[in-house]
Amino acid sequence: MTPGQEPLGYAAQSVAGRVRDHNEDALLCRPALGLWAVADGMGGHSCGEVASAIALETLERELTRGLDLEAAVHAANLAVLEAAEGLDDERRGMGTTLVAVRFQGTDFELAWVGDSRAYRIDAAGIHQISRDHSWVQALVDAGQMTPEQARTDARRNVITQCLGRDDQALEVGLLSGSLLPGELLLLCSDGLSGELDDEEIHAQCNKARTLDGMVDQLIVLANSHGGRDNISCIVLGLPAQEQEPAKAPPPRSFLSRLFNPRKPR
Repeated sequence: MTPGQEPLGYAAQSVAGRVRDHNEDALLCRPALGLWAVADGMGGHSCGEVASAIALETLERELTRGLDLEAAVHAANLAVLEAAEGLDDERRGMGTTLVAVRFQGTDFELAWVGDSRAYRIDAAGIHQISRDHSWVQALVDAGQMTPEQARTDARRNVITQCLGRDDQALEVGLLSGSLLPGELLLLCSDGLSGELDDEEIHAQCNKARTLDGMVDQLIVLANSHGGRDNISCIVLGLPAQEQEPAKAPPPRSFLSRLFNPRKPR
């Protein structure tokens, strides 16, 4: 963080949803490291939750030791594979998706594996900046399916990459950028993006007055749409800088305050 710069604000939440009886997702929030991550475990009860926990523990440890983000993701993959070697056949197939961001000031590096996602959001719109490692995304890229068709296709949950898969080389998605004034970064598991389309996510973020309220309402809305999977999300943004006049007008949303802050009189 540069001198005088405000720290990133964030809010995070992970729930089981309305159908699953346990939560295999995991969250990592380490502001001191500039590190936030979401992992969506797979493999059934006591398997997926083990994989997601191992992945995030390893990611944090290796970044603390000085590895870059991509190398730390590869280390997390090896840790999941090694943990599965001594397990019975049922648990040997455990794995996890991952989306992680590392900030230095307002600059960030993003890494992902699988279909956990990252979005940039401002008052004007929403843009998915990660690209799913999934069967339907490959068909969209090949021009054989539209994004709208991909959302409802029976194969939409089939992923082509995850941590803990030993039958192919790991492909890590990477992106770097800067968080600009008036923007948020949203990390989420497919329990959120599978229930809510981009417009619904953006509308909810645009209405929220705080980051905590934003996360709460995204979870509530995803549950109201079915909550068929575990739901996890982290939102990050720079705090709004404004002074309210003596007679304050009605409260505005978090994004509108970021995008068009009031000037002190």
